[in-house]
Amino acid sequence: MTTAAGPSTAGVLFKTTHTGLNDSLAHVLPGLQTQVIQAADDPDDEHLPAGRSRLRAIFISDLHIGTPGFQAEALLDFLKHHPSDVLYLVGDIVDGWQLRRRWFWPQSHNDVVQKLLRRARKGCQVIYVPGNHDEFARHFVGHAFGGVEVLHDTSHTTAKGLKLWVVHGDHFDGVIQCAKWLAYVGDWLYELTLRLNRHLNSFRARIGLEYWSLSAYLKLKVKKAVNFISDFEVAVAQEAKRRGFDGVVCGHIHHAEIRDVNGTLYCNDGDWVESRTALVEHADGRLEIIHWAGQAVVVNALPAQAVNT
Repeated sequence: MTTAAGPSTAGVLFKTTHTGLNDSLAHVLPGLQTQVIQAADDPDDEHLPAGRSRLRAIFISDLHIGTPGFQAEALLDFLKHHPSDVLYLVGDIVDGWQLRRRWFWPQSHNDVVQKLLRRARKGCQVIYVPGNHDEFARHFVGHAFGGVEVLHDTSHTTAKGLKLWVVHGDHFDGVIQCAKWLAYVGDWLYELTLRLNRHLNSFRARIGLEYWSLSAYLKLKVKKAVNFISDFEVAVAQEAKRRGFDGVVCGHIHHAEIRDVNGTLYCNDGDWVESRTALVEHADGRLEIIHWAGQAVVVNALPAQAVNT
């Protein structure tokens, strides 16, 4: 992998080495050509708390930029406090499915895009692996925009030499592959659940309670959903092993996890519409799932000594 140098002056979001990208994206996402997103070359606002070292890598996915469910402010705050050498965007970053139906792009979503572009411009290697909701970007694999590389999938080697396959994971979802119409129906129902979730948490905030995800709760209470998650994890881990990797990092199912699956390390970085989670690698090779609720809360971790090869 190579790191493309970002522009030194302000530029639009979809500036690329591929001359047809702007026209193609405007065709896929109507209205995008009028949504000019400036990436001002102002000083970066990353803050590294005392005693905390810079992260080797951050993995985030399922932002679903362009939907009301995207928790942009929380992600901005997380990125502000967690500088890294590499940032992996593991699919479903921009939600093309939702934007086709209804255009939604507030300033906070602009701010996130600006932040990602600024990361690339300031020397962080930013890798974008598209998913099913932003599948339009798969047409531009091998190109770069704003210093962000677009790859179908990639690999990451930890400080301890653990080789991880980085892929969104939708190819292991039978609904996506065999009945895409059903996936669209499910997406509509999921958006309805998230809408209820926003109203619920607005009420909880007014009475002084912390954020709680209704959709995540229901997902873990429905037996078929639990079985789907388990089957998905096994399928992705098996394919990673078949390809010669020690483990896999993926997204897609919005369920953050680090666990061993039949001798293969399975890592899912979660999402930023329900759980506000990211997978991070520390300088010593430790892998952790961090839930961001104004401060880092480790919800799942793999110690450094467990990743020796």
